[in-house]
Formats: sequence, C-alpha cells, structure tokens
Amino acid sequence: MKTIKQTLFFKAEPHEVYEALMDSKKHSKVTGDKAVISRREGGKFSVFSGYAEGKNLKLVKDKQIVQSWHSSDFDEGYFSTVTFNFAKEKGGTKVTFKHTGVPSDRYGELKRGWKEFYWEPMKHFFEK
Repeated sequence: MKTIKQTLFFKAEPHEVYEALMDSKKHSKVTGDKAVISRREGGKFSVFSGYAEGKNLKLVKDKQIVQSWHSSDFDEGYFSTVTFNFAKEKGGTKVTFKHTGVPSDRYGELKRGWKEFYWEPMKHFFEK
C-alpha cells in the first residue's frame, strides 16, 4: 500500500473550498459529474456517477474532511482513507491532502486522477 500526499493553494476562502467538496450540487459543478454527498459524519457519499463512494469519518466545517474511499477499480469491499485539511492563508486557502491505503498498482493513476479530476477543475472553478 502507498500514500499520496499533495499540497494545493486555491484563491478562495476555506469555507468555499470545503463546500466545493461537501455540497453535492457544487461538487457536481466543479467536477462535471454526478455527486451525492451526505453532510454528516457517518453519512455516505458517491462521486463521479458512482466511480468512488464511501462515508464521512470526520467533518470539521471549513477545516477538515476525512472519508473512507472506495473506487470501482479497488477490490470489492476495500476502502482507503482520504484526508483534506484546510488552512486560511493570504489570498486563499492551502489544502493539505493525503490518500492512505492506496493499492500499489493504482498509485500512479490515482495520483494523476486527483490532479486531473479534482485540483485542476477546482482551480478553474475558483478563478472564474
């Protein structure tokens, strides 16, 4: 198993970045694909039309999201963990992201996927 660590900066307040990930309609708008996301700890989510799903393990509004994460190309029943931490900085928000328990054979694809399907669309979304 491997861990993906990425640090990003968005020209938006922590609340806006948190909402882009936790609000179903905003998430769908950012990524261009269907998302259904519970806003409570223990609640379930499904993003990218069901490609990835899981549940919210810990939610600290505007500060942290921790989720169990299963993508359709993982073995059945296997869940990894994703953590998003948000910190206000001059001009925007620093996001520290960690995806633990990534199967070694999926590491490269997932590392690229986070950038291509989340970070780049979010950057464009906040720069509009």
